[in-house]
Amino acid sequence: MQTRVDPFLAAVIHGALENIAVEMGHKLMRMSYSSIIRESEDFGAALTDATGRQLCECTMSTPLQSGPIPGYIEGIMRELEARGDVVQPGDVFMHNDAYAGASHGPDVGFAVPIFHQGKLAGFSVTTAHHLDIGALTPGSCGIVDAVDAYAEGLQFKAVRVYDAGKKVEPVWQILRSNIRIADLVVGDMEAQVAAARIGADRYSDLLDKYGLETVTGAYEDLLDYSEKLMRDAIAAIPDGKYNARTYIDGYLDSDDPALKELPIEVTLTIDGSDILVDLTGTAPQTPNKPINMPLVGTVDCAVWLTLRSILLDSDEYGAIPQNSGLTRPISIHAPEGCLANPIFPAPVIARFCPGNAVADTVMKAIAPAVPRQVSAGIGNLRVMAFSGQNASGPWVHMEIMEGAYGGRSGKDGMDAVDTLYANTRNNPVEDIESHLPLRVLNYELRENVAGVGQWRGGIGSIRSFELLEDGAVSVEGDGQRFAPWGFAGGKDGAPAHVELLHADGQKEELPSKIPYRRLAKGDRLVAYGPCGGGYGDPFSRTPEDVLRDVLDGLLEVDAARENYGVAIVDGVRLDAAATEELRAGR
Repeated sequence: MQTRVDPFLAAVIHGALENIAVEMGHKLMRMSYSSIIRESEDFGAALTDATGRQLCECTMSTPLQSGPIPGYIEGIMRELEARGDVVQPGDVFMHNDAYAGASHGPDVGFAVPIFHQGKLAGFSVTTAHHLDIGALTPGSCGIVDAVDAYAEGLQFKAVRVYDAGKKVEPVWQILRSNIRIADLVVGDMEAQVAAARIGADRYSDLLDKYGLETVTGAYEDLLDYSEKLMRDAIAAIPDGKYNARTYIDGYLDSDDPALKELPIEVTLTIDGSDILVDLTGTAPQTPNKPINMPLVGTVDCAVWLTLRSILLDSDEYGAIPQNSGLTRPISIHAPEGCLANPIFPAPVIARFCPGNAVADTVMKAIAPAVPRQVSAGIGNLRVMAFSGQNASGPWVHMEIMEGAYGGRSGKDGMDAVDTLYANTRNNPVEDIESHLPLRVLNYELRENVAGVGQWRGGIGSIRSFELLEDGAVSVEGDGQRFAPWGFAGGKDGAPAHVELLHADGQKEELPSKIPYRRLAKGDRLVAYGPCGGGYGDPFSRTPEDVLRDVLDGLLEVDAARENYGVAIVDGVRLDAAATEELRAGR
């Protein structure tokens, strides 16, 4: 591959770019007030060129935060052009328009333009999920009853929060006056601005050191290199069409059939080193329910992340420049007006679980072509927003409940982790209980429900929350009707479910989506995470692995015998002869 600058110098500049993004992320985490950024790492940090092409991203950030950043910049620039505005040194823009690049409203981006010798050279951008954005109920997740985009909270379309270096105080006052727990949220926003400015300063230093022409040549080479890696990986797949269909819950408690058990369909067309991802066959948009997904900002990131993870596994390829070159060979089509390409003002705030289902369906579609590079079906996540009002004022806490991966060639699925385009961390129990009127009663793995296979599916968690005072909860989830799919002879995993144990002893099964609901002191919400699908023939699983799961309390002796053909004596040791007989006689 012909290069514009010396490859060794390009590697040095690549390292400098990545270090800038990592520093932005570290500074943002340390300056943030809320646990969703500080602990869960639900943020993004990246540098782009002047047109919005991503040059690097913070390795701690989640793909659904850093991935959409090019769309944020493109949306900001379109909005400025439409109103005849221009970018100036010292400006800072706030943007969260889900129909102009943002993933959804709570993921607010702050962009700092970078100038070199009077010319716009790029942007330093941070994004983060905020605990509240002024929607119809407290919190920024579980707003599952928003009827349109206006019910989802404040909308920012390339809003200047600093104008040529001067803080635009009226904008900040609007934020403080219209957002619950404004001290936390506005504090997090100010941390984003500070982190983005750090990135801008570091990039300016890099331009001063090497010059704009050299840095531009280096990142153009890096973009081309990433593109070549992706094209080579796609070209190794036989040309043809690969199709899969999965389903999401939708609103299981609805009487309207158009709102539940909704299909997600993906057809991949491989043509040489190009790939077309077509979502024709996906359910129509829901005009008054917010499970629609922005094509730019959610669907595209789900597709890109999944293909990059499958085709360019870091274990094999090592550190790859994470930039916009990776997406050049990938085209995406979704019919206008479907769940994956809604028409404004269709609400989108609860797009997370459907978007992860798109990622899972992409993996299912490509699995027959690259069976050793995929996992079986994943267990989706659930997001819960607890809230209340006490003598200290309003409080809001957002909890991300893990899913689980399916089994994969040579390895069991990962237990109780975020899956596919999410990689946030959980909140430490100590942090929750020291700041909030909540008690975590248990946090453990489920038993006897993992997807059966030569490599079993990952196991979901059980987590119980007790309210120590009157409050409320909203829940945004999926995967309670449809189990994660098994692959290559493996069996399906286990669906999720949620229980409400009332303080008076009554038990109530809840659907996967719960709009704002008041709870009483002593009520307990118990969330059971899904378990991933199994991979491969269960009778090919080593007896030793089956015994290990029994000894760990994850599998019962009878289930080991029935599902795997493994005989275990006294719950502690293998019976090799009986196991051989069971497996021979199946």
